[in-house]
Amino acid sequence: MHTLSGLDALFLYLETPQTPMHIGSFCLYEPPELLKGSLHKAIKAHIAKRLHLAPVFTRKLGLMPLDMGHPVWVDAEPVDLNFHIRQVKGNILTVREAESICAELHSRLMDRSQPLWEFHVFEHIQRPDGSLCAGVYSKIHHAALDGKGGTVLTNAIMDLGPVPRDVPQPKKSGRARAAPALKTGEMISAVLSTSLSQYVNLIKALPQAARAFGSTLVKQTAAGSGEGSRPKSPIQLAPMTDFNVAITNERSFGTARLSFADCRTMARATGGTFNDIVLWICATALRTYLKKHGGIPTKSLLAAMPINLREEGNEDFNTQASMTVVDLGTHWADPLRRLKAIMASTAKVKTARNDLKEVIPTDFPSLLAPWVVGGAAKAAFKVYSATGLSHRLPMMANLVISNVPGPKVPLYMAGGRMLTFHPLSIVVHGVALNITIQTYAGQVDFGVIADKRAMPEVHDLTDAILQAFELGQQVLAPISNPTPLLAAPTPKKARKKAI
Repeated sequence: MHTLSGLDALFLYLETPQTPMHIGSFCLYEPPELLKGSLHKAIKAHIAKRLHLAPVFTRKLGLMPLDMGHPVWVDAEPVDLNFHIRQVKGNILTVREAESICAELHSRLMDRSQPLWEFHVFEHIQRPDGSLCAGVYSKIHHAALDGKGGTVLTNAIMDLGPVPRDVPQPKKSGRARAAPALKTGEMISAVLSTSLSQYVNLIKALPQAARAFGSTLVKQTAAGSGEGSRPKSPIQLAPMTDFNVAITNERSFGTARLSFADCRTMARATGGTFNDIVLWICATALRTYLKKHGGIPTKSLLAAMPINLREEGNEDFNTQASMTVVDLGTHWADPLRRLKAIMASTAKVKTARNDLKEVIPTDFPSLLAPWVVGGAAKAAFKVYSATGLSHRLPMMANLVISNVPGPKVPLYMAGGRMLTFHPLSIVVHGVALNITIQTYAGQVDFGVIADKRAMPEVHDLTDAILQAFELGQQVLAPISNPTPLLAAPTPKKARKKAI
């Protein structure tokens, strides 16, 4: 019996029909040259041989009696591959038509009585250049793994060449037996003992956490805005936009692809990081989108950005991340000033992460958590969406931007080469837009997921991402001396100039 951590269980407690809590990907594939039959059948046979390589494939949720504590993972034998790996019906689809189907699939809740993963196979997709390929949309509940854990999972089921590697099969000792039923007394005892130890750990960590948080607040307050202005409070509220509203159960999804080498060239030219450039591209694209849809706020947009807390070499499948906020500098029309604001903000984030990494909690006591945490959160969401607060209450961030490093070489599944790796993530009430970036085989693949009502024209944003990248090549890559970008003080008159 393996109990979910508090952070993993939280994704279950917060889930409603409007807020599914699974993550996914939409990948295009070059079908295997010697494929006989459908790719759907080939992938089923491929995954069947590798179920034992990733616990997420073969375990399902076990609930505590009366929801007294966090759920546990239990064995789910046998696994019904016809349920988990499905074929998308239809003729040849365009990429955007396939994206629309992915958006609809991503809006559906997962069946909690089954292992929390699904693959949906597109046999024929036509790319913009006219070539044909296949596609796979996959989704896995966030309670089962985080984005980095997804990379570990990818390594388990993918190959480095068209010929699938030999995978040692698990040893079977005698006749297969069903997993023993969990005893109520043992489960309640586990909840009580685990909660007690967690309370003790929290109490012990309080003095260190207080010192770390206090130190971080002092540093960030002293740092000011990074633009030469007077120190200000580190707590900011985001300006209102059309995607800071209560969400529905419908989604819109779009993709974009950029060159990793060209993004790195921009980073080297400006003295920034790859992450700084990705954030600048997103910020620039958001300015273009907002100019077309409602206008650019005079105050900078803020992006929530996940912080990876996973230690090097840690391959556990549970969630090990927290969240911080980055200033996108969208109020600056000057692209260099916008990048300067982003780099100043990410520099403060790095300091905060180093200070807080050891004390940010990824777990909390289990006892009665489904009732207390889940009930309070759902009640708050109901009030937020039903009373009109969603259009008046400022949020801590306008959107989520996540940057996930991925494989540097091409990967294969069932003999087919994966061509693209576009992620789909989560949107929540008040933050109806999520941009997730996955690097893969020399490319940068964007996945933009949004509430359909908040952002019906999602491809206006993906097109703007491509335009921002082209602008970056023109105005960022030619810079030869990166030092002035961060070192030069901002003139007072220029600081007052907004859009």
